Amino acid sequence: MPIPELLSDATIEFLIRFAPFSRMAAADLQYLAEHARLAYHPVGAVIVDADAGYDGQLHIIQRGFVRSEPSARSGGVVLGPGECFPLPAAAEASCTGRFLATEDVFSFELSGEHLQALRLRSAPFGEFFTTGLATALKESLSGAHLRFLGRTVNQANLLAPLSGLVDREAVACAADTPIRESLIRMSGSEVGTIVIVDDARRPVGIFTLTDLMERVVLPQRPLTDPVASVMTSAPASLEDQASAQDAIALMASRGFHQLLVTRNGALTGVISERDLFALQRVSIRSVLQQVRVACGVADLRSATRDIASLTDNLIAQGVAAEHLTRVITALNDGVSQRVLELLQAEFSLGTVPWCWLALGSEGRCEQTMVSDQDNAIIFNPPEGPAEEFRQRLLRFAKAVNLALADLGFPLCRGNIMASNPACCLTLSEWRGRFADWMREPTAQALLNANIFFDLRPLSGAAALAEDLRTWILDRAGDQRLFLRLLTENALQSEPPLGLIRAFRTDDAGFPGTVDLKAQGTRLFVDAARVFSLEFGIAETHTAQRLRVGMRRVNLPERDLAGLIQSFEFLQLLRFRAQCGALPSEHAVPADHNRIDPYALSDPDQRLLKEAFRQARILQMLLKQLIAR
Repeated sequence: MPIPELLSDATIEFLIRFAPFSRMAAADLQYLAEHARLAYHPVGAVIVDADAGYDGQLHIIQRGFVRSEPSARSGGVVLGPGECFPLPAAAEASCTGRFLATEDVFSFELSGEHLQALRLRSAPFGEFFTTGLATALKESLSGAHLRFLGRTVNQANLLAPLSGLVDREAVACAADTPIRESLIRMSGSEVGTIVIVDDARRPVGIFTLTDLMERVVLPQRPLTDPVASVMTSAPASLEDQASAQDAIALMASRGFHQLLVTRNGALTGVISERDLFALQRVSIRSVLQQVRVACGVADLRSATRDIASLTDNLIAQGVAAEHLTRVITALNDGVSQRVLELLQAEFSLGTVPWCWLALGSEGRCEQTMVSDQDNAIIFNPPEGPAEEFRQRLLRFAKAVNLALADLGFPLCRGNIMASNPACCLTLSEWRGRFADWMREPTAQALLNANIFFDLRPLSGAAALAEDLRTWILDRAGDQRLFLRLLTENALQSEPPLGLIRAFRTDDAGFPGTVDLKAQGTRLFVDAARVFSLEFGIAETHTAQRLRVGMRRVNLPERDLAGLIQSFEFLQLLRFRAQCGALPSEHAVPADHNRIDPYALSDPDQRLLKEAFRQARILQMLLKQLIAR
């Protein structure tokens, strides 16, 4: 039935709580409310069934839950209030699978005709259905990094007045200035924002490059229109004697990325998040400088502490997880390499070629804040017994492992460390070890594969590591039993998607939680490793393995992007839990990879659910690969 006129406002009030409706213009929301109809579906009802025919309409859940059943192209998931289905209808005018009501459901339904019209008239709505996951991830990053902002700014500078942070005059124009002229001024001043002011230079609006895309380019608005017609009215502002702390609080509470600075009401400048980040004294350059000048292991302690502070800063700036893990790994590499340099002088290692190997998450360049040590040594002695040199390497490795532990890199509980004689082998011994694992894939061999097959040279004769990696990849693709069992091992853990509600949480141990590593990122990591061995992919980084592997199986670029973005979000959520960025009720202190999914914000819950769904899709692709 059509939505009663009196309920139109209530409908809009409900919709604006969720993406993409929260970013839509009032007129477009009104269009949606006027053309949608309210429908009821009892528990157990099949709302959409592609096999029975699909009419192209969009469903927006107002109350209740709907389960999408897995198809050959997608993984099933439970949808809740504010979510839309089926999304392929909006993007491709096609639909696969079935959608069933798991309890009584009320939904707003928009016909295919009005759906397509709304996509054309509303840029945020259209963007949601073409790049939905990327848009949702961007919104999550936007919300998360503001929560970090106050933590990353040096406390001594929080009371500094904003007048001291304004280093250039704001670019401004009058309300009747044509859009074209406003853009010319912005381009000439190399800024992305122009402030609209009245005759007394009091700010009345703001126009940004983001507004240019959404309000001018996509709607094809004439550039002769006044800038006032596309500006954001009543922009946030503070007087110039307000503090940086005041600016942080206002940005965080209102979700702004910049605000105006005034003096007696008149515009004096613009303060952005970047200006506030500049107050943070820890930088990549400063950490690397500390590492380079360290004269002893003790001198590196401040550098490792600063890496944690820098991580907060990078998350606050919205750095993607893939880049974040690479930066952290690079900095940790620098610390480890300096430890190796400092301690090497204390041991008589001679000229025999050797290489320190990074394994596991460090080997994949995916370290988080609580990653423990996984390392090994490969060496190539001249003709004759290798045992004497091995013993020297083991004494050296033990000193290195203990020094790294003292600097905050925990010892491996499974003793996968270079000081273990089983992890300090010659090139020929390592080849024999890997050959045994692939020829007789026992449970222990498969466990070792999850760590050792991600090897990467960290220090020393890197050619030894590259030689070993090439030797492994030349043979792994032919070991069908090994690859099949490695695949079965990778499929043992399933994403925690519920059948009735969104998530399947633990009932024992840590009740009400999910494990972001074991039930999330590990699914991507293990699948990517199988693809790398199947196709001989030399990359160790999970995202790169997926990019190469998925293209080899001809996965569409949009689907590949969904997999990568989902893996990134899970990694980012782990960082937020480990860095204490989530409120106490979100994370589990005893396990830094566990969170309560229902305590997350609504956008993050949706992203988490989609990430788990993408993990399920990846596992389906993995099954198909090995079944060939």
